Amino acid sequence: MRKENTKLEVFTFGDKPGDKFYCLIDSKISPDGLDINKMKMTDPRNFDVILREMGCLAMLTELEVQELVKRGELEMEDLHTELFELCKRKGIIES
Repeated sequence: MRKENTKLEVFTFGDKPGDKFYCLIDSKISPDGLDINKMKMTDPRNFDVILREMGCLAMLTELEVQELVKRGELEMEDLHTELFELCKRKGIIES
């Protein structure tokens, strides 16, 4: 997979840092991005299945992103590239 075939989506479900999510999406599966309305209606027990079906490669909360930035594993300047590269290093994405 190439970075050009992915995109980063940021959305919130509330006002707390744990309510903000960063999702790396396979744009071949979801060229228009995640269907937030479908996600809201999903049974929480099936949430991960729906995310996979929508092409979600990785999903992190704001708190997780902040922790990875503190550790030096991500930089906020180009979070899309940084998250893509992190997923490759961790074996989540094959290059």
